[in-house]
Amino acid sequence: MKKCWCFLLLLLHFSITAQKNCSVNNQTFTTGEHLQYKVHYSWGAIWLTSGEGGFITELKELNGKPVYHFTGYGHTYPKYDWIYKVRDKYESYVDTATLKPLRFTREAREAGNYTFDDYVFNQRKNKIYTNEKRNKNPAKFDSIKITPCTIDLMTAIFHVRCMDFEKHKYNDTIPITFILNGEVFSSYIRYLGKEVIKTELLGKVRCIKFRPKLIEGSLFKGGEGMTVWVTDDLNRMPVYVETPILIGTVKVDLFKYSGLRNKIDCIVTK
Repeated sequence: MKKCWCFLLLLLHFSITAQKNCSVNNQTFTTGEHLQYKVHYSWGAIWLTSGEGGFITELKELNGKPVYHFTGYGHTYPKYDWIYKVRDKYESYVDTATLKPLRFTREAREAGNYTFDDYVFNQRKNKIYTNEKRNKNPAKFDSIKITPCTIDLMTAIFHVRCMDFEKHKYNDTIPITFILNGEVFSSYIRYLGKEVIKTELLGKVRCIKFRPKLIEGSLFKGGEGMTVWVTDDLNRMPVYVETPILIGTVKVDLFKYSGLRNKIDCIVTK
């Protein structure tokens, strides 16, 4: 069940279009939106609903300017904390016009380990100023050179939701650049066309399907093992994710939503 909800975060890593100016046209989400997910973990034939995660969109101010404030959170249920306790929170502040990131913070408590990241983006200088702390070690400060299209974890999920998949063919790979743990990575997502899937919340839903190329870590193997489905309508809501992990399998599904910008227009009624 390690980090069993963090499909949400990995989804964030691998989801930006390769646009020359990196600006994003948002017709997809608005302030007040809240998406909530349940995480199911299997080890062999046993399935456990082990935790929850979600995303919240708000309008706030940063340095006197209005910005989108994205919050991502995830936690295991208390009855499973003895196996692997998770209490994580991720936040991004982005420009409302371009969706370029301005600041990103992460505070994660996982199985007794503590992680804190604070990244300040200087888009004019193409730099990120980092403040990182791990467990009880002293904080480390640095600056990292980036490309104009480098994004953070939280910002990326909203980029993919604004992506125009009609421009891509089946099996196309879409390059991305993101920062994680003080390093800049280049990766891609593989577009796998459209598919109708059955969900508990919405019934049969038309979806867009893709696979991110994962960066190898403590939970996930590198490669294209994870599959993501988002609604094939203007909302582009992630509704279902499944992925193998080093021990077992994780499945994640949308169980509640509110504050959508657009009418849901992807449900198959016949």
